[in-house]
Amino acid sequence: QVLLVESGGGLVQAGGSLRLSCAASGRTFSSYAVGWFRQGPGKEREFVAAIRWSDEITAYADSVKGRFTISRDNAKNTVYLQMNSLKPEDTAVYYCAADRKMRITTAIRAYESWGQGTQVTVSS
Repeated sequence: QVLLVESGGGLVQAGGSLRLSCAASGRTFSSYAVGWFRQGPGKEREFVAAIRWSDEITAYADSVKGRFTISRDNAKNTVYLQMNSLKPEDTAVYYCAADRKMRITTAIRAYESWGQGTQVTVSS
């Protein structure tokens, strides 16, 4: 099982940017799809974006399209989530997750490895 560690969260004003990182250890991401999810206060966990390592096919939630970009760095075995034009409603704990079946899916249950999460707070 791959171990995931997120970083890059913090406090930012509305309109600002943050870049989250998801680093893998134990295994490489080369045979995985990696997703970002978030859980806001009092809300259910929801899909944000995903990328398949092998061919870099990506998918995004409608709420973040055009503002967030998911990418990967092969040399660093890391997946990034670049978040621009942040809004207060983007406030949440952000989690990365890995699916060894390499599916590009929004389904939480498809991902078997999860990081501990990183807090993103957007002030108005």
